[in-house]
Amino acid sequence: MAAKRASAKAKSDNVFGQRRKPSKMFRAGLYARVSTNDQQTLPMQSRAMRDYAARRGWTITVQVREVGSAAAKREAREKLIEAAQRREIDVVLVWRLDRWGRSVTDLLATLQELEHLGVGFVSLTEALDLTTPAGRAMAGLLAIFAEFEREILRERAGLAHARQNGKRLGRPATAVAHAAEIGKLYRAGISKSEIARRLQIGRTSVRRVLVGPKR
Repeated sequence: MAAKRASAKAKSDNVFGQRRKPSKMFRAGLYARVSTNDQQTLPMQSRAMRDYAARRGWTITVQVREVGSAAAKREAREKLIEAAQRREIDVVLVWRLDRWGRSVTDLLATLQELEHLGVGFVSLTEALDLTTPAGRAMAGLLAIFAEFEREILRERAGLAHARQNGKRLGRPATAVAHAAEIGKLYRAGISKSEIARRLQIGRTSVRRVLVGPKR
């Protein structure tokens, strides 16, 4: 009888003639974050993550909750990263990506750090699971968005610097902005061509101002 049970177990551990590899028991670190005005969703986040971890057969090692504004530094998040550095967790589980990262660049930087430490990352809302090959492929898209965000920030910084130095930005003033001066010069007998030259605008624009809007 014992031999039959052993034989049955041996068969159950084989798939298509290959011995089934035992699944790894992950130690999970849970991170929940809410804004100061949205604290009622904190229990919901924690409950959803605990249920997910239970379905995956993960052991919850660390649970971190944080309340603060979106722009504030996520100080409690560092506890999970430090736990990852001490090899105390195998995966970080969050409710939504924006709960974990302050920006795309910040999100990517922390995910790369976790990857370097051999720690997975799962976001429930976006169904992003970096413990799987498909999930890790999606992380490449985050790198593209992070670079796009950095380009936007660099462009904004350049525009701000130009304004501080007194550089005029945007489209040049149109002929309408010179309408009063155009009328004054024309009444003084100045030709349309000369007005256009003096004001550095097109002759067509000068004629359009003098004729007025079509009715």
